[in-house]
Amino acid sequence: MIKIRLARLGAKKKPIYRVVVADSRNARNNGRPVATIGMYDPAKDAETRLTVDAAAALEWLGKGAQPTETIRSLFKKAGIMAQFEASKK
Repeated sequence: MIKIRLARLGAKKKPIYRVVVADSRNARNNGRPVATIGMYDPAKDAETRLTVDAAAALEWLGKGAQPTETIRSLFKKAGIMAQFEASKK
């Protein structure tokens, strides 16, 4: 199954995450992701924490990629899930 999830980068105690599309059978940071669609930096302020290519995210959601719970909540805050629900109707 293809999932949209976070892959951890950064130094110890200072994580930065990539928003990737990857096979769920692979480990979080091992293996090559299918696509990288954005970045998430929890240390930044609320408006600039998540930078994601909304068009690519909507395309992968349309293809059936399942977002993890964390990604789903981040996408809801960014308005991507609302766009996806509107495009399904």
